[in-house]
Amino acid sequence: MPRQTTPNDDSGTDSTATDQALADELDMDIGQEETDIDALQSLVSELGDEMSPPVSSVLELLVATIDDLQERVKELEDDVEQTHDVATTAVGDAATNDQRLDDLETQQEATHDVAKSAIAKAQQLEADSDHQEDAEQLPEGIEPSSSPLDFFANCRQSKVKTMFVERSNRQNTYRAISIAKRWPEFATKRTDGSGVFMTKADLQTALTAELGKEPHRQTVKRVWEKLIEIGGGDIVEKTRQVGRDQTKTEILAMDMATADGLLEKRYVGLDLLENSDHKATMGGVTPVVVESSA
Repeated sequence: MPRQTTPNDDSGTDSTATDQALADELDMDIGQEETDIDALQSLVSELGDEMSPPVSSVLELLVATIDDLQERVKELEDDVEQTHDVATTAVGDAATNDQRLDDLETQQEATHDVAKSAIAKAQQLEADSDHQEDAEQLPEGIEPSSSPLDFFANCRQSKVKTMFVERSNRQNTYRAISIAKRWPEFATKRTDGSGVFMTKADLQTALTAELGKEPHRQTVKRVWEKLIEIGGGDIVEKTRQVGRDQTKTEILAMDMATADGLLEKRYVGLDLLENSDHKATMGGVTPVVVESSA
C-alpha cells in the first residue's frame, strides 16, 4: 500500500528518522562529534556482499566524502587557531611598543624638566650675585640694569652687535634688543600713558624695517621669544581684547619707565661688555658690571 502523508507531516522529522535508521543499520552513533572513518569503512566492507552494487557504491562515496570533510574541518580549525595566535601576538607586540614609546616620552619630558629647572636655578643664583655687584661697582648716579634687555640696550650698540652677531652667531638676540629700542616707532602707547605694548604684527613690521626685507615667520617667533627671555620682569606677555566681538591678541607690554629706560644710553662710555661674553648669554642674568679704568 502506498505511504499516506498528511499536511501535518514534518519533513525534518522524517529526515532525522531516516538518518537514524541508516546509523542503526551501520551500527553508528550520529551524535558523536567526529566519525571514525576506519570503523565506517570496515562496516561498509562487511556489508558489501549483502547490499546491491548501487547501494554499496553510494556508501563508499559517502564514506570518502565524510573523510574529506573531516580533513577539511581540521585544516580550517588549524588555520583559525594559527591566525588567532598571530593576531594575538601582533596585538600584544603593538601594545608593548606603545607602552615603551609612552615610557620613553615620559622619561624624556621628565629629564627635560629636571634639566630646565636646574639651569633656571643656576641662572637665578648667578643673577642674584651679579646684580649685587652691579649696584656696588657702578659709578655714582648711574642706575643698575633691571634686566638683560635693559643692560644691553644701554650699552654701545656696535659692541652689542659684535658680541651677539659676529662672535656668537645669536642674531635673533641682537634683533630683539634693537627692536625693543625702536618702540617709539612701532609700539602702541596706552591711552593713559602708563606703558607701551607690541603685537606680533608690530614686531613683524619692525623686523621688516630692521632687516630691509619681509622676515620669515620663524624669525618673528624666535625674536618674540628672545624678547621674553632677556626681558626678565621688564617685559610681560599678555593678551589684549578690544570689545567682545574681537579675538584676543598676544602682546608684549612694558611700563613707561622701563620703555624710557631702554633709551637712556647710561652705560655708553663704560666698557661694561669687555670680557663678559660668557655672562651675557643667558636670559634673566645681569652681566657683571665693571667700571671703565679710562
